[in-house]
Amino acid sequence: MEDLASRGRENVAYVASSPRRSEAGESPEETVEHPDFSSATLRILASMPSRTIGRSRGAILSQYYNRTARLRRRSSRVPLQKVSRSARPSVRQLDLELDSGQEEEETKRALLVKELRSLPANQRINMLQTIFGTEKLFHPYLFSLQGFRNLWYSLLSLLHTLQPWHYSLKQISGRFGSSILSYFLFVKTLLTFNFFLFLILLVFVVAMQAAYPPATHNREAFTGLELFTGAGYFTHTLLYYGYYSNFTLNDPCASSSNVTHCRQPSQVQLPYNMPLAYLFVTGVSFFVTCILLVYSMSRSFGESYRVGSASGELAVKVFCAWDYKVIQKRSVLLQSENICTQLKECLAEHWARSNPLNLCKRLQRMAILLICWAVSLGVVLGCAIGVYYFSEYSHQVSEFSGKALLLFLPLLVSLINLLVPYMYNLLAAWEKQESPVLEVYVAICRNLILKMVILGLLCYHWLSREVTSSKIQCWETFVGQELYRLVVMDFIFTLLDTFFGELMWRVILEKKLQRKQRPEFDIARNVLELIYGQSLTWLGVFFAPLLPAVQILKLLLLFYIKKASLMRNCQSPSKPWRASHMSTIFITLLCFPSFLGASIFLSYTIWAVKPSEMCGPFQTFETIYDSGKTWVVDLEQSSPNLTWFTWIHQHLIQNSFFLFLISGILLAVIYLNIQVVQGQRRIITLLKEQIANEGEDKMFLIEKLHTIYGK
Repeated sequence: MEDLASRGRENVAYVASSPRRSEAGESPEETVEHPDFSSATLRILASMPSRTIGRSRGAILSQYYNRTARLRRRSSRVPLQKVSRSARPSVRQLDLELDSGQEEEETKRALLVKELRSLPANQRINMLQTIFGTEKLFHPYLFSLQGFRNLWYSLLSLLHTLQPWHYSLKQISGRFGSSILSYFLFVKTLLTFNFFLFLILLVFVVAMQAAYPPATHNREAFTGLELFTGAGYFTHTLLYYGYYSNFTLNDPCASSSNVTHCRQPSQVQLPYNMPLAYLFVTGVSFFVTCILLVYSMSRSFGESYRVGSASGELAVKVFCAWDYKVIQKRSVLLQSENICTQLKECLAEHWARSNPLNLCKRLQRMAILLICWAVSLGVVLGCAIGVYYFSEYSHQVSEFSGKALLLFLPLLVSLINLLVPYMYNLLAAWEKQESPVLEVYVAICRNLILKMVILGLLCYHWLSREVTSSKIQCWETFVGQELYRLVVMDFIFTLLDTFFGELMWRVILEKKLQRKQRPEFDIARNVLELIYGQSLTWLGVFFAPLLPAVQILKLLLLFYIKKASLMRNCQSPSKPWRASHMSTIFITLLCFPSFLGASIFLSYTIWAVKPSEMCGPFQTFETIYDSGKTWVVDLEQSSPNLTWFTWIHQHLIQNSFFLFLISGILLAVIYLNIQVVQGQRRIITLLKEQIANEGEDKMFLIEKLHTIYGK
């Protein structure tokens, strides 16, 4: 048994010393002499800083055990544990100041524990059983430490599995790669934003108004058509702006309908001013959303263009492009095709740089690009004019014919958003861009121009005098209904595109044309549809506080429908992007054209447009912003000690300079993040050059030393 323990200690010493040989350097006895180097050169190499840096007490103890084992093998003396401590080889020969007795044993034990912790659980148990051969030599704290570590890892894995769609996202990533995964991650991000927006409006606006409902209106019977039009039964509900009161909710004296039940002012404990809450909650939700967007964009930019990342290098594509999460046979083939496409892109870029086009071909390509852009911009202009005149006509007719044309405008807008991108694909096929990535960027730019121009025209129509000064009793509710119809129609046309563009096309390819090829999942077009739907939601939050709930339901259904269609009908795109770059582009488009446009629209509505006189929380004010000023004046008169709050409102909130200051700070944060990342990339480039120069210096010094000492 003692022999077995002795051999176990030798094994422990070997295990403890082997991982650290690269750190601590080998001992002089273990140095393998190079046949071309002299002993003097080897001595100099052994004394270099790179050979001496990293020597620790653990490494010296490992050398001590190795030396003891060699001496024991050379001599026939008894095992080491039978020899008295004074007769053992001394570690003082290694010129170290070690603590005696108990501290030395603790150091050895800590070294053993550290080495065993770096091994998997099954290998650790097998090694301990091999070393000690008996269970009585096991240290209890090793098992307690291992148990705690396994419990911690189990809790972490459980937390990962509790994340929404954890298995679905892993399945998509393993089968189709990270490029298509970025679309579903973007859906998850939008769900987070909408859930936050819905939660804060539900708690502070919708629930409070539901607790103190206003005077009931004569509602129409529910027919089911309201699910598409948003009108009729839904008009006088919590869904729209016109339902909310313009008085303090828990003060019956403020409502003309409750004069008979009026209580004394002293009985009102916590007055809840609905106009102020409506305005303040909407502003706070947009401000917090802005901060989250800026943070997400800066973090995504740092991950996308991370320091030291190489792009476009053939060596990186060849040796580092494979995704080892892909294990299925079909997914392996798709991954191989994607890597081949990326290599073709890199080779095409190198070929384009090395073989520039002549003047005639350049002029020909320039003419094709100008014609395509002229056609695309002409289509945008024609669609914008058609939408504008149709919106004016439908508004005039709807005042007399009721619900006859409520769905015509959303149908026209959704039809344009569905068909025009396919025309852009035909133009792209004619253009034949040099880089597939550039082709996708051009498609994004054209589709974005189309959607933003149409939304801009609709916003201008909704805030024009024809709507705000028309015979409509509550124009805010009318705008909310328009946005609700656009959200619903966008969802319906997305389903139709999924059915006909993916399912039917796959059936045609497989059954009729007898091809194994499937339609591709168009990431750019699908993500732009998500950004368009989110823009509608942000535009309609003020006019329809429950519109984020509709968007949440829409995104949930889209996730499962798109996932099922992807698994059954689609293949990976032949022009893959890097997922990190895609996420950065998506967040940037969501922040600047979408959220910034919605913020400008709502800011103009609050500051400049007169609210309706017959409905809503702000029906007695000239502008919505006046409600905040009126509340501040009332607060100052009721409590003179709060004059400081009046000063803050007058000089910070009421002053437009404060808004520009906040915007400037946010833009400065984004700019500084970009500059920091770019500066780090420059520093890394310089450090790489310095490392290469250091390697050349070492080779030069070794050659010189070898020449000098060889003489």
